[in-house]
Amino acid sequence: MQTILGANGQIAVELARDLNRRGSELRLVSRNPREVNVGDELTSADLLDAEQTAAAVKGSDVVYFTAGLPADAELWERQFPTMLRNALDASRAAGAAFAYFDNTYMYPQDDRVQTEDTPFAPLGRKGRVRAAMAEMVLDEMARGDIPVLIARAPEFYGPGRTQSFTNSLVLDPLLAGRKARVPVRDDRARTLIWTPDASRGLAELGTTPDAFGHTWHLPVHPDRLTYRELIVLAGEVFGVEPEYSVVPKWMLSAAGVFAAEARVIRELLPRYQHDNLFDSTKFRTRFPEFAITDHREGLAAIRDERRAADGR
Repeated sequence: MQTILGANGQIAVELARDLNRRGSELRLVSRNPREVNVGDELTSADLLDAEQTAAAVKGSDVVYFTAGLPADAELWERQFPTMLRNALDASRAAGAAFAYFDNTYMYPQDDRVQTEDTPFAPLGRKGRVRAAMAEMVLDEMARGDIPVLIARAPEFYGPGRTQSFTNSLVLDPLLAGRKARVPVRDDRARTLIWTPDASRGLAELGTTPDAFGHTWHLPVHPDRLTYRELIVLAGEVFGVEPEYSVVPKWMLSAAGVFAAEARVIRELLPRYQHDNLFDSTKFRTRFPEFAITDHREGLAAIRDERRAADGR
């Protein structure tokens, strides 16, 4: 039994699809779980409740922690560590392997190459929460009672309900025929991961016994585009004018600008001043047959999905 905690998000949905293709028996857990594949077992549980989490995990072989929260620092501080601790305790009690889906909030926000050995240097409250959570998982890994792995992803771009600044500020406006908005600089290389690749990579790791006991960077295409290059390519693929404006740091830092996006992005502004060099060599070396989606292919899939939704 493969159990996904936090089963309604984009990463979890794609993960469920891929695990189903591999023939895995699936249990999807959230407060209001929704079926992804015919025959999925749906379990309602609040991960803030230790007993509910333990009941949801019981009988699992592998537990995937993909739970998310709205990007509110106070909410993260109050809830995320408790959710993760309950999930780890439940997995240990069940004797289940644990796969933790992580982000890069805890990494230094500069232009150094980010590998699995990059030391944590979080800026801001959400970064400190994610660093503490990663340390919690590393401690569980070192304890050795159950197999544990960390699968880490950089900023997303992708189809469906993918939530990222690249989608909301750049790709969605272009698809709607509006001008894109680029945070801080348009000439710095960005490492973006296609969300279905992140999910497939997580499934690959979770079904590979010797992947446990390690931190992994999930697979990204080795070609890194600047936002300027991405917008030109998106204009070509979407069939729109590649128009955009660069929003300076001071404007994004000002209260009220772009509402929710600005409030969320403030903590991450330094990373948009530098090249973002997330390296997934370790994964690509271990899984050389894994097909990584290139940017043109990903943008075409986003375009086709939008056209299908619009009935074109």
